[in-house]
Amino acid sequence: MKSAGLRTARRLATLIAAAVWLVSAASQAAASPGSNGAPPAPGNQAKAAALIDVTSGRILFSQRGDEPMKIASLTKIMTAIVAIEQGNLEDKVTVSVRAAGKEGSSLYLKAGEKITLKNLLYGLMLRSGNDAAVAIAEHVGGSLEGFVFLMNKKAEELGLSHSHFANPHGLDQPGHLMSANDLAKLSAYSLQNPTFREIVKTRVKMAPNPNEQWDYKWVNKNKMLTMYDGADGVKTGYTKQALRTLVSSATRGGQQLAAVTLNDGNDWADHKALLDYGFKYYPLQTVIHRGQPIPGTPYTAAADFRYPLASGERGKLSMKAVKVPETAMDFVLGYRGRLEFEMHGERVGSVPIR
Repeated sequence: MKSAGLRTARRLATLIAAAVWLVSAASQAAASPGSNGAPPAPGNQAKAAALIDVTSGRILFSQRGDEPMKIASLTKIMTAIVAIEQGNLEDKVTVSVRAAGKEGSSLYLKAGEKITLKNLLYGLMLRSGNDAAVAIAEHVGGSLEGFVFLMNKKAEELGLSHSHFANPHGLDQPGHLMSANDLAKLSAYSLQNPTFREIVKTRVKMAPNPNEQWDYKWVNKNKMLTMYDGADGVKTGYTKQALRTLVSSATRGGQQLAAVTLNDGNDWADHKALLDYGFKYYPLQTVIHRGQPIPGTPYTAAADFRYPLASGERGKLSMKAVKVPETAMDFVLGYRGRLEFEMHGERVGSVPIR
C-alpha cells in the first residue's frame, strides 16, 4: 500500500511540475516573439486599432482593422487634406449661418465673419471646430454635399475600401464610417503633406478675431504632443456613439509612425504602447543606398529604399530589376528601369535605377 501511495504521489508531483512548465512556457510565449519570429502583439483596450509606418505605408499592427466603425472627429483628417489639396489657403472664407450654428465642439465663429481658410484649418485640427468644418466644406466644395463628394472621391483614390463619409465634421450619422486600417493609411498619406504636418504638430495657434478685442487662441486637444517623446500629430475625437477615438503620430530616429484606436477608454496609454511597439520591433532600415550597384546588373540605385523590418525579416525581402523601354519618358530622363522589392510575394516598394 505504501508503494502504491508513493507511486501516486510521484505521478501527482510530475503532473504538477508539467502544469507549472506549461504555464511558464505560455507566459514566455505571450511575452516574447513566437516561433515564426513575429513580435508580441501590443495589448490595448480599443475595439479596433492599427499602427502604420508613415514612410513605407506598411501596416505594422492591426486589430479588427478592416471593420468600418464610427470615428467621430477623426473625420477631420480627411476634411483637412481635401481642403489643403483643393483649396487656396489664403482665401477669405465667409462663415454661413449654417456653419455658425453647427452643434458640438466649436470655435464660436459668427455668421458673416471672414477668416482665412488656413486659420480655419488650424481651428479644425487643434480645437476640432465643427463650425470650422462646415465653413471649410461650403467654401471648398461649393456646398456641404459637394465637399462630401470630394471626401469620398479622395477615399476611393487612396484605396480606402472600408470607408464612407456623410459629413465633414464626424458627428454620428448613418453611413459615416471608417476602419482603423483606412484611418492609418489616410493619416500616413496626409502626414506627407507639409502643410498638414505643420498644422497638426502645432500646440498653440493665435488668429485674428474680428468679433472681439483679443485674438483667437486655440490650444491643441491632442495630449500626446506633451505626453510622448517625439509626438507630432494628429487628431482626437469623441461622440456618444463612437466614444473615444484617437490618431497620434511620432517621429524617432528618422522614423515616423501613426497609431489609431477606435472606441478606447484608455487611449493615451494605449497609444504610448503602440508607438513604443513599432519603434522597438519594426525599425526603419535602409535596404539599399542611392548609388549602390545592383547585383547581377550594370545599374545602380537612383534613390535610397527604406522599409520597417522586424528581426529576421531582412532575408525575406527580395528584389528584382525591371527595365523600361527606350521610348519611355523615364529612359529619356536617364533612368533604365526600377528596382522592385517584394516580401511574401507582395510588392512593397521600388526605386528607380540608372
